[in-house]
Parts: sequence; C-alpha cells; structure tokens
Amino acid sequence: MTFSDIFKSSFLENVTSVTLLDMALALVLAFGLGVFIFLIYKKTYNGLLYSSSFGVTLIALTMITTVVILAVTSNVVLSLGMVGALSIVRFRTAIKEPLDIAFLFWAIAVGIVLAAGMIPLAVIGSVLIGLILLVFVNRKQHANPYLVVLQCTDRASEQAARDYLQSHTGRCVVKSKTAQKGQIELNCEIRLKDDNTDFVNELADLSGVTSAVLVSFNGEYMG
Repeated sequence: MTFSDIFKSSFLENVTSVTLLDMALALVLAFGLGVFIFLIYKKTYNGLLYSSSFGVTLIALTMITTVVILAVTSNVVLSLGMVGALSIVRFRTAIKEPLDIAFLFWAIAVGIVLAAGMIPLAVIGSVLIGLILLVFVNRKQHANPYLVVLQCTDRASEQAARDYLQSHTGRCVVKSKTAQKGQIELNCEIRLKDDNTDFVNELADLSGVTSAVLVSFNGEYMG
C-alpha cells in the first residue's frame, strides 16, 4: 500500500473495517472490566465524600476508550484526526483523591489493551491490580498518625499528660504549644500501639487536664 492508497478508502469501506463480532466482544469485555474497576474503587474508597458518578465514569471511560482505539487501529487517517481532536480537549475537573488518578489510568489502559486484542493481558492484569489495591489500600495500619489536643492548667499537669502519653502510645512528639495565663494548649502527634483509645478518657481525668481530644490524621484531612 502506497501513501496515496491510504486516502482512497471510502465511507462505506470503513463500515466493515471492524466486524460486529469484534465490536460486541470488545464492548462486553470493556463493560465487565469497567464494572470490576468500579467495584474495586467502591471497596477501597477512603475519602470523605463518596461520588457514585465517578464510579460510573470509570465504566464509561473503559468502554469509550475501547471504541476510540478500535476506530483508530482500523483507519490510519482517522487516527491522525483523533490525535488532533483530543489535543484540544481540556479537562478541568479537580481530582480530590490521589488514588483516583490510578483508577482513571487503569480504566483507560484496560480500554486500550482490549481494543488491541490483548484480552488475557487486560483480564489478568486487572485482576492482579484489583487484588493489590484491596490488600494495600484496605490494610489496617496501627501506625497511622493521630493528633492529641490537650488543655492543661499548669506546667505540672502538662508534664504529667506528656509522661502519660509517652507510656501509653508508640510514639509521642510535641508539634505545637500555646501558653496563656492559667491555660496551656498542647498538640502532640502520636502513634497508637493498638486500636484501643480508652487512654484518652484516662488522660482527661488527670489532675489539671481540662480537655483531651484525639484526632485522626492521614495527611490529607482530619476526621
């Protein structure tokens, strides 16, 4: 085929460039893997506000990518036009969770691999990625940082509270301290030894401690 022969394809000739069986098989597999990605996303989501529309977007993105790549691989001229069309698209939706980026690329990659005919790679790769995400994202870590906000009345109660924290937690580091007349506010970063948080109740009962607040902190939000 010469360079001039590429531009001789008519519209009707492009109709049979991708068979109905190929289209149906690719779209069914894209839908199935898209649902699998959606379920993994729903199972591993740890953010504040769950967005069901983003999960549906993962399914649609997998199928749309499959359709686009099927068209591109069947026509060289269309592939050049597709590159130009996609180059002017701007996506301004903010990604709130860093892990969401991985799911977006996962959905796009599955669509590309399916359209390329690499079905075993798409299926086995998706299963392995899903298992890895389930293991590492849902793994319970006792070493997650926590913040303890203390309100003390004097220096002695402050020292007693710090000694108590150091003996009942895996790690205790003072992050900030505010001192006023008759009141000392102390912010400490701690690591829990286990799931037990009853030490906060005992901490609040110490003499001179007027308030003790435990706040979970994962580096992005507090809750």
